Amino acid sequence: MANVVEFLKESYIEMTEKVTWPTWLELQNSAILVLVASIIIALLILGMDETAGTALKMFYKSLA
Repeated sequence: MANVVEFLKESYIEMTEKVTWPTWLELQNSAILVLVASIIIALLILGMDETAGTALKMFYKSLA
């Protein structure tokens, strides 16, 4: 049990004194970057999906 208590104390000290936390502005900039990147990736995947779907439709029509 002493090991658990010591671990919690050390963890608290590390989180409050040794970790460098980002500022609010840095968090906002990172969130915007992630949002923009996610939208771009989603649009790329949508484009690939639509292209593959159109190609398959054309292929199946050519067999009929």
